[in-house]
Amino acid sequence: MLIPLFCGCCLFACTPKTIQKGKASYYHDKYHGRQTANGETYKKRKLTAAHRTIPFGTKVTVVNLDNGKRVKVRVNDRGPFVDGRIIDLSRKAAKKINMVDAGIANVEIRYK
Repeated sequence: MLIPLFCGCCLFACTPKTIQKGKASYYHDKYHGRQTANGETYKKRKLTAAHRTIPFGTKVTVVNLDNGKRVKVRVNDRGPFVDGRIIDLSRKAAKKINMVDAGIANVEIRYK
């Protein structure tokens, strides 16, 4: 009886992560205080992000491929709506991976 239960736990724990590579941008300060797609208020000092398809509430690790810095964010909005971009980060998240000055960064995002 323990073997099937153990195998089920192993399969769940060993679920591979989904990885996407592309460009990230971050929200302009003018969006601070506005409503996000899931109904929350956007706060530039929180670690949040917008993605077109990842479910709300999903925690995503974003790695800046130019400098190796990483940040974990929670998806709470939809976007970006610019071709070639895969994620929009809050200002705090963008600062953590050192992309504020550039405005756009090559990133890899990982999530289950």
